[in-house]
Amino acid sequence: MTGTPHIVSDVMTQTVVAVGRDAPFKEIVRTMEQWKVSAMPVLEGEGRVVGVVSEADLLPKEEFRDEEPSLSRQRERLADAAKAGATRAAELMSTPAVTVHADATLAQAARIMAVRRVKRLPVVDDIGMLQGIVSRADLLKVFLRPDEDIEEEVRRTVVSYLFPAFSHGIHVSVREGVVTLGGHIHDTSLISVAVRLVRAIEGVVDVEPRLTGEPKTAEGPQTRAS
Repeated sequence: MTGTPHIVSDVMTQTVVAVGRDAPFKEIVRTMEQWKVSAMPVLEGEGRVVGVVSEADLLPKEEFRDEEPSLSRQRERLADAAKAGATRAAELMSTPAVTVHADATLAQAARIMAVRRVKRLPVVDDIGMLQGIVSRADLLKVFLRPDEDIEEEVRRTVVSYLFPAFSHGIHVSVREGVVTLGGHIHDTSLISVAVRLVRAIEGVVDVEPRLTGEPKTAEGPQTRAS
């Protein structure tokens, strides 16, 4: 993987296991078990995403199997109580589906997952048609990027940009995604800028700045020729 920023289409899975709105409960369970997935998009028509059904949506049926929940408990957990009696995907799914577009950055996808507390996102086009799916594991693929690629990008996009007159004297090394910057620079206020820019490069785990101000040359007293 080279260049940044990467977008969802770079890492998403295009072959997606999905079910229709009318898929019965047992079919959903069988499909999840067969494909080893814990959630699936629910589709209607030609492939428009209308919801997502997950293991969490199916569990209330087992949870409420051997008891009749009290009225107060049913009120507290109205959605779960309803799902306990559901038999098809349309009744079980969480809707509207939390989705993402293929051209979203990985950072944007990660923020959606964190805020909405989901582990995967169906990838849709402008009219909601399914294009793929992206998971937490997919977003972590950027950290498989070779150290050599990261080092080249740091030199090309950060060092040569911020320190054009000093780039030959800036040392860049990358080990297990940790970038170390060393050397002397003229303007030490740029150190924090360099760290921020390097940290934004995908695949970077951390940054260790070891940059110092350029040492001043001591000048002795000048002797006037007689």
